[in-house]
Amino acid sequence: MHHAAPPNGLSSTTGAAELPVPSHGGQVQAVMRHFVGAPEPFIDLSTGINPVAYPLVWPDPKTLQRLPEEGEEQALQEVAARAYGVPTPDMVVTGAGSQSLIALLPRLLGARRACVLGPTYSGHGQAWEHNGVPWSGVEHVQQVRQAVQQAGTACVICNPNNPDGRLLNMQDLAALAEQCAKAGSWLVVDEAFGDFATHSVASLLPHPALVVLRSFGKSYGLPGVRLGFLLAAPALAQKARSLLGSWPVGAVALAAGTQALADTHWVQQAAQKARLDHARLVEMLHGAGLAWRGQATLFTLVDTPHAYGLWVHLCRHGIVTRRFAGCSHSLRIGLPANEAEWTRLACALKAWQVARQEA
Repeated sequence: MHHAAPPNGLSSTTGAAELPVPSHGGQVQAVMRHFVGAPEPFIDLSTGINPVAYPLVWPDPKTLQRLPEEGEEQALQEVAARAYGVPTPDMVVTGAGSQSLIALLPRLLGARRACVLGPTYSGHGQAWEHNGVPWSGVEHVQQVRQAVQQAGTACVICNPNNPDGRLLNMQDLAALAEQCAKAGSWLVVDEAFGDFATHSVASLLPHPALVVLRSFGKSYGLPGVRLGFLLAAPALAQKARSLLGSWPVGAVALAAGTQALADTHWVQQAAQKARLDHARLVEMLHGAGLAWRGQATLFTLVDTPHAYGLWVHLCRHGIVTRRFAGCSHSLRIGLPANEAEWTRLACALKAWQVARQEA
């Protein structure tokens, strides 16, 4: 049962040391054990995952009693090629979530160094570090342009970026890919949140210096399926498949991806709903006197010097948002799933605004 406001009996964080920052979104139970008595069910706005999941027709359980057939993976590659706008299925590599493909990049490219445009998803820097490849984080595209001049550099850009929703235009990315090709470097564009964007750099493929990553679970609301894609020129894609080995994804992921990626009507409707919901969210944040930024539709980033206090306040209302280590002034907020969640968020933000005015 939903409650408009939290009851008494919450564990207090006032005057105490700040609670630790979760390593990633979605750890709702771990977070909410610090807020005993908060209204349930808890609302998870911490992940940036589409709260409206694709209405998947689950495969026959008998498919789990055998290894996936080669033709099933080929069918998924074909539908993914159409969905992502690449010319042929041999440019598509399937993996168990885009995270597994991020971890593959150092071995796939053999780069001598990496440059990551940030602040962004920490998994990219960790992948290079874990493979003994020196990497640097930069905050401006001009710094990326300078980095690619050194041959053997892998430059990583998330577009839209996570967590700030920054979106670079295709012309700049195309020019950067050309620059990489001439210098003997690579451009990796992570479009994990790109399904609802109007353009994709994948349209440049095949390109000798370009690798594109796509995530299935975020936009389709099915992260537990663990399915992601690497898009690249055929020779590089074949190398990636060889490194991954046989059966890179399971039967459920094969069935889910083939079914959902072919449903172009659903993804168009989902994109339109996400855009409308994002507009509703930022209007609500503006009404509460909170500054926001970003062009990603599934989340927005709130900038406030009172970010920790706002995070605690929302947790006390049973609403979990995303904090970030080293970024104490920001919170990432995803989209509510239904009217009950929208109402509770509106009430919590109104209470926050009143409290700030009275402070």
